[in-house]
Amino acid sequence: MSRRNYTQRHHRRRRSYSWKKKRSPLHLLLIALLGGLLIFSLWQLISYGVDYLNAQRTSAELRTLYYAPDPESPAPQPTPSPTAEPTSPPMPEILSPVSSPLPTAAANLPTLRYPTNYYAAVNSRFQKLQRQNEDIIGWLTIEDLLDEAVVQRDNSYYLRRDYRGYHNTNGAIFLEESCSLASRPYTLMLYGHNMKTGAMFGCLRNYENLSFYKNNAFITFDTAYEKGRFVIFSITTVSLKSYDRNYLNFGKVYSSNIACRQESIAALQELSTHYSFIDVQPEDQLLLLITCVDDDSERRIVAARRIRDEETEEALQAQLNRSFTH
Repeated sequence: MSRRNYTQRHHRRRRSYSWKKKRSPLHLLLIALLGGLLIFSLWQLISYGVDYLNAQRTSAELRTLYYAPDPESPAPQPTPSPTAEPTSPPMPEILSPVSSPLPTAAANLPTLRYPTNYYAAVNSRFQKLQRQNEDIIGWLTIEDLLDEAVVQRDNSYYLRRDYRGYHNTNGAIFLEESCSLASRPYTLMLYGHNMKTGAMFGCLRNYENLSFYKNNAFITFDTAYEKGRFVIFSITTVSLKSYDRNYLNFGKVYSSNIACRQESIAALQELSTHYSFIDVQPEDQLLLLITCVDDDSERRIVAARRIRDEETEEALQAQLNRSFTH
């Protein structure tokens, strides 16, 4: 081998070795970063799974307590009828709607007492639950889909806590903080996380399917003071921005002002993914299940109204069977 060729090969080896030495710390840093990211992701996944299992266990324990027979005082029978009035409060922070001013007291619906519970005594079932947590004020059931306790405090406390107040990413289903149950409210707003597992209000996405809606259109929401059976009349995604076409003013939905309620009911019906032939009037008690979607400025809503005294579920189901998608 000539001296020239030997020298060239020697220099190439030295350059290659030098480059590898310089590259090595960068590789180690990248490996460390990727390893850290992998460990963090695994920890997050495990933590998420543990929270899900803990939430399921807590819910199951409360269900056992809630459905345990109570021979001493039978539960009162459902009384579907009109509803009560809270004044139009500021909306919760998690909704942040830009509400337009509401009319002053023009034609407002009257405050109503509970028809079968005039003095608003706590039902014996809920007395048992409230020994576990005094914030438990209701129970929400959608057959084969959802069966959970409902709590009430401020609108942030249960975003990351379960029904017993322990930290949990699933949170809990909770009633709008400004909704007073001292009399029967005209509007009940319930909030819950849109969990990808389908927990809490993650299951509400099923209602975008018309067939599912027709087969699962009835909701039971019992409070500590009375039973309630509701029929769904709107499934929609609304905007919190007043300039959007699908904007909904939550302040008007919550109002006891007749004109405001007529306007908000019409908006819910117009924006609904599925058109239903269910009649809704301002004096009907409304139940809104509200959750987030991918866009932070929007909310998914499943809206229902209390079944009236003279109605049957069979007749309402017949009306729902005529529903169709927009």
